[in-house]
Amino acid sequence: MTARLFAFILAAVFSFPLYATAQQTDVERFDLYSGFTFFNSPSLNLAEHGYHLQAGYNATRILTLGFDYSIVTGHNSLTPNLLTDSLQLQVATALKDLALAGLLPPGYQLSVPTDSTTQTFAAGTQFSYRHFVPVTLFVRPDLGAIREEATPHPRDPIAALIVQQLAPSGHKTSWTSFYGFGGGLDWNVTRHLALRFQADQVYNHLFNDLLKDSRWTTRASAGLAFRFGGNILEGKAAQPKP
Repeated sequence: MTARLFAFILAAVFSFPLYATAQQTDVERFDLYSGFTFFNSPSLNLAEHGYHLQAGYNATRILTLGFDYSIVTGHNSLTPNLLTDSLQLQVATALKDLALAGLLPPGYQLSVPTDSTTQTFAAGTQFSYRHFVPVTLFVRPDLGAIREEATPHPRDPIAALIVQQLAPSGHKTSWTSFYGFGGGLDWNVTRHLALRFQADQVYNHLFNDLLKDSRWTTRASAGLAFRFGGNILEGKAAQPKP
């Protein structure tokens, strides 16, 4: 899905004829976006779906200051190879003790289905290119905080015993920072409404006391952007270039 969104953005950009040189002359002061979002963390085989909200203030024709929030849910299966080295040793020791006691079924493989809820919070700048009237292109640095709550669902007594050692409360929550980059386009339906397609790639290390590796997470999002607050270009030289 993420690859298709990137391909769509590129195709839309290059589909506009070179002679379409007229610039946008109406930039509303405020921008509010609401849409569907998809997260993908390949290193954990974790896919999540949910909601994406953005609010922006257009300080200039190019620069936007804004806030970004998303919340998604999904599930994957945790296996011992994802854990830190010390926890892998702890789990291996526990399984060996169970095997010596005759309590471990032959060929047993530990795998724990886990539900996750992830939230992201970010604020910062976005840079827009308004050379084409039909679309607005934009890029941004990504810097913010990410929160994830994981709830394991062990399927057998052995997995339940291991989970009890790793997450005694039955769930585990982690906060950390993230950084990366993103961009996309607004397809300008009217001066007050646009279809927005965007994607971000960020780096984080949630549950660093549990998981040995950090991860890259891709976010793809599509929805509606609403503009209001008056044209910031009124009274300025906002005529199209010849």
